[in-house]
Amino acid sequence: MTNDKVIKWGFIGCGEVTEKKSGPAFSLIPGSQVTAVMSRNREKARSYAERHHIPKWYTDAQALVDDPDVNAVYIATPPSTHATYAIMAMKSGKAVYVEKPMASNYEDCCRINRIAEKTHVPCFVAYYRRYLPYFIKVRELIKEGAVGNVINVQIRFAVPPRDLDYNRTNLPWRVQPDIAGGGYFYDLAPHQIDLLQEMFGPIIEAEGFKANRGGLYATEDTVSACFRFEDGLPGSGSWCFVAHESAKEDRIEIIGDSGSLSFSVFTYDPIVLHTEHGRQEVRVDNPPFVQLPLIKLVVEHLQDKAVCTCDCVSATSVNWVVDRILGKI
Repeated sequence: MTNDKVIKWGFIGCGEVTEKKSGPAFSLIPGSQVTAVMSRNREKARSYAERHHIPKWYTDAQALVDDPDVNAVYIATPPSTHATYAIMAMKSGKAVYVEKPMASNYEDCCRINRIAEKTHVPCFVAYYRRYLPYFIKVRELIKEGAVGNVINVQIRFAVPPRDLDYNRTNLPWRVQPDIAGGGYFYDLAPHQIDLLQEMFGPIIEAEGFKANRGGLYATEDTVSACFRFEDGLPGSGSWCFVAHESAKEDRIEIIGDSGSLSFSVFTYDPIVLHTEHGRQEVRVDNPPFVQLPLIKLVVEHLQDKAVCTCDCVSATSVNWVVDRILGKI
């Protein structure tokens, strides 16, 4: 694609994530516009198109991909369909931006990579936290040596069950492994793992234990893990999705030989730095549409104005780590 080309997006899926996190951003970027949207639910597709002033809507994904007015495809469906739609789009010569996790298993990620390599069509993955000011500041503090030499990394995450988790006859898709790849761990942990790999390089070893302690649904609701980065840095993590309200926690702690730094991944609490000089809080605001910085970079990449490395190759290692922790590979 050339630098004067307008990127005309077709959305496959128009659920909650597209309403604020991502959808509006596509139309705020110069040289980018949303041309079509697709949902298997006819009324949902029509309503979304009308509300967001999108000229075309479909109930068939292939029809959207075949639309000559669409030259890039955003896949915002549950993970089990990511590989199918991504491959469909790339084989049609249309660039892809797919929600995270990249697929519902590591093997499907590898399938996507093979097609991307064969077709030479780019596929990007929505690990948008890499590009948010909050996490850029975290990386800057670590790089500047705010905690000295980093010697350990710890993830701690705990939340109570959601109201829908008690509805056994209509459970959320995120706790249905055949759709999501696993439970809430498969939905949320990829963001944390991707950020850590962005900061410290690839994780080359990972092991874990999973359990179902709440009994609300069939898949895991509690996970513990340990992992090691390529340079030898060790890390660990614990996740619980059936915790009491009083146990809520969203924290990654970076422990160094001169201090420690902690930050949240989902609540954007102030970054906290502990050193010999005491405790310091750092507050950083993010844009209202959190995927905007990454989508802007993707558009500029497709226009040959920039290079976006948040692609299917870099995202695949996240699925490898998650699948290793869950004992899937």
